[in-house]
Amino acid sequence: MSTKIALIGYGKMGRMIESLAAEKDCEIVSRIDPNCPDCYSGVSAQSLIDADVCIDFSHPSAATDNIRKVLALGKPMVIGTTGWNNEFDEIRNLVLEAGTGMVYGANFSVGMNLFSRIVADAVKYFDYFDAYDVYGVELHHKQKADSPSGTAIELAKQIINNSTRKTEALYDTCKRRIEEHELHFSSVRCGSIPGTHTVGFDSEADTIELTHRARSRSGFAYGALQAAKWVKDKPGFHSFAEVISAILC
Repeated sequence: MSTKIALIGYGKMGRMIESLAAEKDCEIVSRIDPNCPDCYSGVSAQSLIDADVCIDFSHPSAATDNIRKVLALGKPMVIGTTGWNNEFDEIRNLVLEAGTGMVYGANFSVGMNLFSRIVADAVKYFDYFDAYDVYGVELHHKQKADSPSGTAIELAKQIINNSTRKTEALYDTCKRRIEEHELHFSSVRCGSIPGTHTVGFDSEADTIELTHRARSRSGFAYGALQAAKWVKDKPGFHSFAEVISAILC
């Protein structure tokens, strides 16, 4: 039986998910977007009545309110919208209290999640050699609503968690010399650049760079659909990394 999905946010990502849903044995039964005349204007019992699970790719300003409404209606969800990290603990508690399931992720690309694991291993290797310092750079199109990207923040956490030398990430302009324990992760917004994340290891002798570059939104859409099928019957607060781990096992 196909998984019935309510799309919250019917922009470019929502439409991409819809176009690929049938390939993953999913069916879009509801579209929710206040800016779309043919969609429901908001999350409600009526707009979710036929849905097994919700996928949210809306806007950072609407994400928290959407999450609360979906949880109040007892529906599991996949939240691809970023910008709600300041309310992370509150949202986790709401999910657990509701007794339903939620998968969150800064990036639902399977490739990016595998890239993150590669970065973690690389940090461990280079950590043995004091000659190498680590840095990060992320680039996105100028329409992106947040900076740094949620993916950059997650990559920075991976670096810090696997390094004995880096304990703090800097994302803003730094008008002083960087400290040895600080990781500088810079952001660029310009034109139509697809999501691009680079982690580099630099020494006087050489530079090694690992880069993930998204070529289309299809990778994110496939990952979100995979997560929706996975969380439909799994209560709890889950990261997309858990979905990847389940596949790898």
